[in-house]
Amino acid sequence: MVFVRTVPWWGVASAVAGPCALISGWSIAAGLQPGSFDAVSRSISTLAAYGATDRWVMTLGLIVVAGCNAITGLGLRPAALYGRVLLVAGGIFGLLVAISPQPVDGSSLRHEIAAGLSCAAMTAWPLAGFRREPWAPFGLRPGPSFWVTGVILVILGWFCFEVVSGGDMIGLAERVLTGAQTVWLLIVVLTVLAARWRPRVAALPVPTSPGTAAGSSRSAARSRPGR
Repeated sequence: MVFVRTVPWWGVASAVAGPCALISGWSIAAGLQPGSFDAVSRSISTLAAYGATDRWVMTLGLIVVAGCNAITGLGLRPAALYGRVLLVAGGIFGLLVAISPQPVDGSSLRHEIAAGLSCAAMTAWPLAGFRREPWAPFGLRPGPSFWVTGVILVILGWFCFEVVSGGDMIGLAERVLTGAQTVWLLIVVLTVLAARWRPRVAALPVPTSPGTAAGSSRSAARSRPGR
């Protein structure tokens, strides 16, 4: 058996808590808004913006998610260093998003910059964090890392299109994007836990016949220097 470095319990807990805090945060906050809140056309940021009802709910959710991403980055020891750095950076920028709410009218440049940097870090970390070693867990192998990054980039392109064109599915695209980023991080952690122990076949000795062994012994005796 070969030992693969795993994720400590607090890294696993943060990976699980991230998606839970994100989904429950936008769901509870939307339910607290007066009237009917359209989650398809309205972004997550509007739930934490100035003027939103009980905006602290979504703000707290964003803080928890950002903190969980950073903590998971610290605990994801099998990943390459640059990938872990991007996860921590994505969490830090996420905290800046939470403490930079959108105004009642217009938009906050600091909020948009922080959100863009956080999204970029959370999208790019699989490419910076994969491992080529044979022991690499499934979630940290090059193939899955490239594939999931490609899928997230497609979703990101959809979100950017909705923002630029003023489409009616900005909220849906943003929720799919952020959900995919946090859920994939959890999947990676689970594959690391599953691959903690991998069987390794030991090299077996080459069997020798008695005659061959006796011949080898005589050859070794003749090769010894005489007194």
